[in-house]
Amino acid sequence: MNKSQIITNTKNFVKETLKDAEGGHDWFHIQRVWKNAQLVAEKENCSFFVVELGALLHDIADSKFHNGDESVGPKVATDFLQKQQVSQEVIVHVVKIIENVSFKGGKEARKFSSIELDIVQDADRLDAIGAIGIARTFNYGGFKGRVLYNPEIKPNLNMTKEEYKTSTTPTINHFYEKLLLLKDHMNTNTGRELAQKRHEFMELYLQQFYAEWNGEV
Repeated sequence: MNKSQIITNTKNFVKETLKDAEGGHDWFHIQRVWKNAQLVAEKENCSFFVVELGALLHDIADSKFHNGDESVGPKVATDFLQKQQVSQEVIVHVVKIIENVSFKGGKEARKFSSIELDIVQDADRLDAIGAIGIARTFNYGGFKGRVLYNPEIKPNLNMTKEEYKTSTTPTINHFYEKLLLLKDHMNTNTGRELAQKRHEFMELYLQQFYAEWNGEV
């Protein structure tokens, strides 16, 4: 089976698997990350095939929707890729991307490094910031029944990985605990350039949010 057909099959598999997913982690999220990854990959010396597979499969079974089990995504991806007769070397690489792509509170060092992981991670982080990042954050907060904002509950910038995964704090706090940190965690020059504009938009949004909250505008 040629690479083009494998990518098409992967796209169809992901669309079907995530057809009932939460709005911030559905097929459209995957599609945006896939497009972001292609954009970044064009400027890098990398395996485009691994980047595309990693982007398409990075959230195939996000642990936050599987009781925190981080083994489900790699297993689902491995089973699928084996059926597509993808080489073991590529499968291992894609699984390593899935295992290491998420933010996890920003405190845990990656256990694997490659330019392909750098690209997919940047692509995923780009979709977590800016206008769409804001929309996804409030969508997930509503999905989890969180309050929008509570001035008495301050952001926790020193969360462990487990605290980050189980946090129930107001949605606005997530800006400080993750979104505003991502600009400085980008791996590639293209990722950093794209992140800057989205970061500035979030800062403007927060200024407006607090002004409206305090009845100033």
